[in-house]
Amino acid sequence: MLVGVLLPDTKTDLANPLGELAALAEAASTQVIDSMIQKRTSLGPAYALGKGKLAEMVERAQAAEADVIVFDNDLTPRQIRGIEKAAERKVIDRSELILDIFASHAKTREAQLQVELAQLEYTAPRLRGMWTHLERIAGAGGATAAGAVGGVGTRGPGERQIEIDRRIVKDRITHLRREIAKILRRKQREVGSRHDQFTVSLVGYTNSGKTTLMNRLTGADQFTADQPFATLDTKTIRWDLGDGRSSLLSDTVGFVRDLPHHLVASFRATLEEAVHADLLLHVVDISSPMAWQQIEAVDEVLTGLECDDIPQVTLLNKVDIADDASMAEMMACHRPGALAVSALTGQGMDRLTEAVIDRMQQNSVNVTVFLPHSEGKLLNEFVRLAEVRDRRYAAEGVELDVCIDRAQLSQLQGRYSTFRVTPSGSEPSADADVGDPA
Repeated sequence: MLVGVLLPDTKTDLANPLGELAALAEAASTQVIDSMIQKRTSLGPAYALGKGKLAEMVERAQAAEADVIVFDNDLTPRQIRGIEKAAERKVIDRSELILDIFASHAKTREAQLQVELAQLEYTAPRLRGMWTHLERIAGAGGATAAGAVGGVGTRGPGERQIEIDRRIVKDRITHLRREIAKILRRKQREVGSRHDQFTVSLVGYTNSGKTTLMNRLTGADQFTADQPFATLDTKTIRWDLGDGRSSLLSDTVGFVRDLPHHLVASFRATLEEAVHADLLLHVVDISSPMAWQQIEAVDEVLTGLECDDIPQVTLLNKVDIADDASMAEMMACHRPGALAVSALTGQGMDRLTEAVIDRMQQNSVNVTVFLPHSEGKLLNEFVRLAEVRDRRYAAEGVELDVCIDRAQLSQLQGRYSTFRVTPSGSEPSADADVGDPA
């Protein structure tokens, strides 16, 4: 049974306020049999709902024979205990449901460690409610002796078990943080080694079509599904842009409204691709009535990751099934440079490729380089990394007119000392800073 408390600042589809929660529940392999909502100015401290609505919820849950009640709000341990006691059913909130989906979709060791850390950080403050049934059991001294619960030297097994569990959880969290820190350092080295490549990352709301778009652009065969969080592990594949150009395209985990903060922190290593990308492709499901709210949710997460200043192109995906054409027009007005595309049909892929190439050229410089004939390996590097527009052979070596990324040129200058660089006469780099000739 789905339950939602609509607060004044709730950002949800008022026409179907529990639609996203229902999709999340289905992704967690549950069957939704009933739902209800209540409008309040704030969550009740004990039950989240008002007493009358709580009684209605209990009655409806019993009639529908629901065995789990899922709230669309984040609940405190006290609220969960109170509702479970009143309804005599398991109660989970939005964050726990999302964590459960992540746990079921995590396939790699990296993702599994990150999910486990997020789950433990969520569970740690809620441990007390798991052992309340033992709190009043006396210790070894007996119920009336000095060793009774609260007496000198002993406590009930429930209290002792809470402390044991807290210590176990704390130790496990410390271990997981160390392991994930190693993964983060390795990921940073891995991403840093790609500085000689133009990198593009797909970001966006969950189920917006990022993986389908990656498959369309790269010919990859990554798993796709019409469900939230089908992709948890970042995939990076070379994207052939034509005319000898290429970039590295990464698919990242999707975002969602009210994404648990500890989950974002745990998946920092996975999102490292987006943090260090040269360009972000923000994929928006334009067919969703909540497109604007989804954009805001993604922007909020990007700001938290401190990568909101990375150049970004908005892609209005699923235009083939969008009902409101004016929505796409309005989006294009408020998101400059937004492109209407369809990852499923291929519509707009040419314009998308052109936009990425234009962005690459803004980071590029036109130069003339002279290489000795002995530097065959260096020649291959320029052919691989740059757009070679002309080449001229002489007795001492070969002269190339190239368009190359500034960072790539700087790296080549640092690695090789056997070639000369001079500004090319062609625009856009007549006055470009190409660095000191090696």
